[in-house]
Order: sequence, then structure tokens, then C-alpha cells
Amino acid sequence: MGKYKNDARVVLTLDAGGNSMRFAAMKGEEFIIDPIVLPSNANDLDLCLQTMVTGFKTVVNQLGGVQPVAISFAFPGPADYPAGIIGGYLPNFPSFRDGVALGPYLKEVFGIPVYINNDGDLFAFGEALSGALPEVNDRLAAAGSAKRFRNLIGYTFGTGFGIGCVINGQLNRGDNSCVETYCLANPHIQGVILEDSVAIRAVKRVYAEQSGVQDATLTPKDIFDIADGKREGDRRAALASFEEMGRVAGQAIATAAQLMDGIVVIGGGISASAKFFMPYLLEEMRGTVRTLSGDVLQRVQMKVYNLDDEADFAAFAKGDARELKIYGTEKTVTYDPQKRIGIIIDKIGTSKAISIGAYDFALDQLDA
Repeated sequence: MGKYKNDARVVLTLDAGGNSMRFAAMKGEEFIIDPIVLPSNANDLDLCLQTMVTGFKTVVNQLGGVQPVAISFAFPGPADYPAGIIGGYLPNFPSFRDGVALGPYLKEVFGIPVYINNDGDLFAFGEALSGALPEVNDRLAAAGSAKRFRNLIGYTFGTGFGIGCVINGQLNRGDNSCVETYCLANPHIQGVILEDSVAIRAVKRVYAEQSGVQDATLTPKDIFDIADGKREGDRRAALASFEEMGRVAGQAIATAAQLMDGIVVIGGGISASAKFFMPYLLEEMRGTVRTLSGDVLQRVQMKVYNLDDEADFAAFAKGDARELKIYGTEKTVTYDPQKRIGIIIDKIGTSKAISIGAYDFALDQLDA
């Protein structure tokens, strides 16, 4: 059960896209009205802000007199999210390029707190409070394991390669709203960002390169179906596209996991192709590095388990627990020396996880 599953407070939410905006309201981590969809008018700042006001006011009018306690949503960056200021290179919202105090503006209009975050951050927060993290801990309890996890790294595989980190229940927003790994160096293409081998464009690019077929209409789902033998095409090229994605993502996640030391949850549209990329992702995370003196070390110092695999989860839950005698006495303590983390595919849906994250974040801030 989610942290705020039974909460009666209402929060206004927004799914902001370059073409359209979907306005809604949540109570108890569930949507309580049908979304209001309006064109974004992203090229015209005045029209875009007017659209936001109209959308939220339309939602409020449908709440039957119930007063929302906050507005909370994800918006593309660059941004100073704690201050609610959006500005910089935003391809989908060019009118925000010079800087817009979006949060303060909406607070002036509606008179309630406004919280804006990156979608990767809200995905991770939703999964940490109401998704993958409590699910894993509940499964550990059911298996009789004393191990519990408090930290989570969320990754979204889609048009970009997003990340969010939650440490001990707190979202790590960084000092500059800039917790990212998409811009790490690509291990396969020198001088190029890592995201170019993981996002949607990467799957399409590698398939085209490997097959020689230049078909811009092919989607990652089409390429997945080719790999799965359900659609005609170059199966070898399709498999290669998911292999590159898995290997490069695995190297990025290995770095993040070693720094954050927690459960990893993967969402986003391409996560549905996990059966083709996950073996390579795990292979990279379970790989080795060596010292100059020749010693071999695990790339990730913790043992990495696939939590969607039944046998792997059983081993993950069991660990290496043993009784350790307290020196000089007959008393014992339980000791489990196995350091371990796990990877799991999002189960509640990425969009819903982001919305729940927005809801939970707002209530967390209000309760603080």
C-alpha cells in the first residue's frame, strides 16, 4: 500500500507535453476526475501560461467545492526546481528558454503551494514510496528475510534516459537540480553522450545500421516484434539494437548503483523490451574490472540480482545469513555478509508512477 493511499487531500496534477497538456486531480494516489486535455501552445509564452491557468481552473470547477491543497507536476528542464523556475534549452517549450518563474506565477494565481520536479525524479519518488521499493520489502518479509532496503534509483528508458534517486525516503534533487547520467561518456561511440545508445532513437539507429533498412516509420515496438519473430524484418539487427541499449545502460546504471547503493527500478516505454536488453544490462553490471597489479574486482561491489526472476529473487532474499558468536560469550547474532542490490521492471506504469510521485511529493512537503 502506498504511503498516502488513504489520504483525503486533493492535489492538482499536470502531464506537460510539447503538443498537449493533461490536467487532473489526485486523492489517495488515484485520479478522481477525467483528464482535461488542452493544446500546449508551447511557442507562445502568454498563451501557454493562460492554458495552464485555464486547465487547472477547469479541474478545480469539477471538484464539487473540494479545495486542493497543492499543485504538483513534472516539467522539462533545465530548471531550478526548488524555486519553480524553468529556463534554458527546452526543445518542446521554446518560449521558456529565457527563464520563467512558473511555480511562483501559479502560486500567485491559485494561492496554494506549487511543486515542480523533473519527471525522472518523480518516477523514482513514486516508486520509492508506493511502487517497487515497498513491493520488494514486502516480498522480502514474506520470504522470511530480515533484509530491508531504503534507497532506490529510478531509470526511464524512452525519448531520453532519465534518472531519479531517493535516499532514505528523501528525493535527491541535487544542489543544482542536475542529478543526471544521460550525459556520461558513451562507451561505444567516442565523444558522444551515453543517451544516444539507450533512448528510442538508439534502437532505431542501430537497427537501421545493422539491417541497412532506412525506414523512419519503424518504432521500438516494431523492432521488438521483429526480434520476437512476430513481424518480418532483420531479426539479427533487431536483437543487436537491444543488446547495445542493454550494455550501455548497464554501464551507466552500474555507476549510479555503486554510488547510491539501492534497488534499481526501470520504467519508460522501452522497458517493455526487457527480455531482450536485460541479459546484457545484467552482464555489464556483473562484469569485472582489475587493478594495475592484476587483482580482479566486481564492477559493482554489491551482488546484482534480477528481482523479476523467481530463482534470482529467492537467492536475493536468502542472502548468506549465518549465526556469529559474540566473543567470550555463548550468545550469537545474525550476520549476513552478502552485499546485494536488485533490479526490477516498473509494475504500476511509468506515467502513473510519475503522477503518484507528484502527489506524494506535495504531501511530503506539506507534512514537513
